[in-house]
Amino acid sequence: MSILRSIFFIALVIVLHACGEKAKGPAANNRQTGPLVVDGFLVSAEILTDNIEVPGTLLPAEETQLRSEVSGRIVQLNINEGANVQRGALLVKQFDNDLQAQLNKLQVQLKIAIKTEERQKELLAINGISQQEYDLTALQVDNLNADIEAVKISISQTEIRAPYTGKIGLRNVSLGAYLSTNDVVATIRQTNQLKLEFSVPEKYARSIDKGYKVKFTVDGGLEEHTGVVMATESGVDQATRTLRVRALVTGNNPELVPGVFAKVQLQMGSATKGLLVPSQAVIPQARNKQVILLRGDSATFTIVETGLRDSAFVEITRGLRAGDTIITTGLMAIRPNAKVKVGKLNKYQ
Repeated sequence: MSILRSIFFIALVIVLHACGEKAKGPAANNRQTGPLVVDGFLVSAEILTDNIEVPGTLLPAEETQLRSEVSGRIVQLNINEGANVQRGALLVKQFDNDLQAQLNKLQVQLKIAIKTEERQKELLAINGISQQEYDLTALQVDNLNADIEAVKISISQTEIRAPYTGKIGLRNVSLGAYLSTNDVVATIRQTNQLKLEFSVPEKYARSIDKGYKVKFTVDGGLEEHTGVVMATESGVDQATRTLRVRALVTGNNPELVPGVFAKVQLQMGSATKGLLVPSQAVIPQARNKQVILLRGDSATFTIVETGLRDSAFVEITRGLRAGDTIITTGLMAIRPNAKVKVGKLNKYQ
């Protein structure tokens, strides 16, 4: 019996050892023994410009919501939606019959007062009346003239006229409606000249000034447009940390419509040469930034300083030289002095 147990135990050990060898076989075959294959990037000096793109909005040169100074019923409506109107054109007339009657009454009284003043002036010349009586009559004429002027102002307040030559939008009232001082009749815009409004980060606030030229495009537009800065806000907005800028658009293109979104391209500074590397190649650290430099067939971690940045590349101001090769893939798997092999070498395009 003891002999049978010994034979069974030896057979079991042999089987387990064979299974272990089979299990280690695939793992041993999959283990990488050669250098890690990565992508590289050849560092070169390129032309750099500190270009930024900011959102903007097109505005009309002038825009006014037409409202009435007094409340009243509309008796005349001369608004053709979408039409151009001249400055001073009568757009809306409100009921003013009561004011017109008052004006007529005062004008009749003025005629009587003027004739009375003329007669008393003749009497004063022959000492028929005193100077005081004549002065009271002349004062009455002046009072009536002042009352007539006040009524005429009240009548003018029942009229809405175009403040400048422009284009009328959609009207919000109809003939016969009662118009209050809070109602917007329509909007008039001066569209023959447009403005571009946008904001720039506070670090560029000193670079933007009157006369600065900007370029922009609009959604759906086919052309690039230009504008000249006419003014900036007096200070940086503390909430957004941006400076609001307003530019005058050059020319009058049909694809430019007030209110549309614009993409404004700004060149902040002159063009210079610098070393560019892909953004993903820069490894941020707690106190610095690093790239993995290829020296021979080994990976060397090098501390660098960065400058300008865009969506794909970042400028290296210190730590690299033109002609160096840096590693752009497999960064998390590489250890210092690890053996690597560049499978694909990319360049700046």
